[in-house]
Amino acid sequence: MAANNRPPVRLRLRLTRPLEALVAYTTVALVRLMPFAWASAVGGWLGRTIGPYLRVTDVARRNLARAFPEKSAAEIEAIIRRMWDNLGRVAFEYSCLDRVRIFAPDSHVEVVGAENIDALKNDGEPGIFFSGHFANWELSALSVVRRGLPIHLIFRAPNNPLMRRLYDLRYPGDGELIPKGAKGARRALQLLGRGEHLGILLDQKMNDGIPVPFLGRDAMTAPALAQFALKFDCPVVPVRPERLGGTRFRITFFPPYRVARSGDRQADIAAATAKANAFLEDWVRERPDQWLWLHNRWPD
Repeated sequence: MAANNRPPVRLRLRLTRPLEALVAYTTVALVRLMPFAWASAVGGWLGRTIGPYLRVTDVARRNLARAFPEKSAAEIEAIIRRMWDNLGRVAFEYSCLDRVRIFAPDSHVEVVGAENIDALKNDGEPGIFFSGHFANWELSALSVVRRGLPIHLIFRAPNNPLMRRLYDLRYPGDGELIPKGAKGARRALQLLGRGEHLGILLDQKMNDGIPVPFLGRDAMTAPALAQFALKFDCPVVPVRPERLGGTRFRITFFPPYRVARSGDRQADIAAATAKANAFLEDWVRERPDQWLWLHNRWPD
């Protein structure tokens, strides 16, 4: 048997992580030299030109075929191409979020339901906004911040710690970026206990979550939204981002609701998580090309 001459994993990470970070920071610097609309357009072109041929796209094809068995292979490929266009735009827009105009003349973002942000800002209690990876999902929290309400975001920390500073571009607000996990959950509870507000993206698979219906099959879903809302009896606001074309967006803030209580906590958590997933499912079905199908959302 031939000997494995590859360096140990830890050594490989020490060698590759600085290179990954250098490429990422250099790309951000170059993208920031472009006008916002140009950056978005270049990212979209790269996404739809390269993305459909990447191996990870097979995950999207499998997910789409299972979620939409009535669609032909050609229809699925068209959705995938538009999905990659959107994702490439998001990647390049990420570097220029500070240039996005919201609540301003000639805004990039049309905000529907801004009064629902104001309701949480003025009610004197904690609150939770939830959404998913639709259109440019970063604009959801940014719209809340621009409306004058600080918000703390739960996020997945990068595998490469040298990339952490790039996440400050994602959220130029006064709130915290809270990494997922037990420590992050404790911090989120502390913040909610102080009457502050959280933002959660609910559509990623969580291995130790709970099975909840989503697009026709059970998907392991994080129960944190329901758990937090039940503990604090606080309002929950669904947030839907949409790309209307190019760098024009609409962000819809739905009316706040509270999680129903039956006396059976586990049943209430399951019902509340299913309700949140139902919002996301409706949005996916209406604009499937604007959701990130690359998640391994329903592993075999």
